[in-house]
Amino acid sequence: MATGGPLWPGAPRRPRTARRPGPTRWPGAARSPGAAQRPAAARWPAAARRLGTALGAGVLVTACAGSGGAGAPSTASPSVTPPEVLCARIVAHWSREVLDGGTYGDYQSMGLSNGQYDILRSVVDDARAAKKREGAGAAYELIDRQSGEGCAARYRSGGPDKGPWR
Repeated sequence: MATGGPLWPGAPRRPRTARRPGPTRWPGAARSPGAAQRPAAARWPAAARRLGTALGAGVLVTACAGSGGAGAPSTASPSVTPPEVLCARIVAHWSREVLDGGTYGDYQSMGLSNGQYDILRSVVDDARAAKKREGAGAAYELIDRQSGEGCAARYRSGGPDKGPWR
């Protein structure tokens, strides 16, 4: 429809607009007439191409040598952290935040499930009482102990998505 014709039968014709004059070359274009059509590798001097190839090969050799090549001792692959340990860590972290800050956030914004949030609420309630009685150190110890126990009980049967009620 570049001709300025109607958009559909019976529609009024669109007025033709004049093209704006623009630069004959775009910024950064080569000055020789056929340079824009040549591949980028042909525009670079041969010495620069060889240097780029040598650097690329050097990086590749270094990466392969550092990744445990022949004769190098292999490193153990990272282990998977059990869900009850992850639960205890995140519940303990947010329990301390809530105990120090004094406010509850939304359990989803904390990255907790509903069950983990239930554990957090009971831990924080007990930690507040312990903080009044015995101080912050005792409250933090209680948080670590109760979050570990609560998460171990929650994940004892394999987690919330496993078990008899699945």
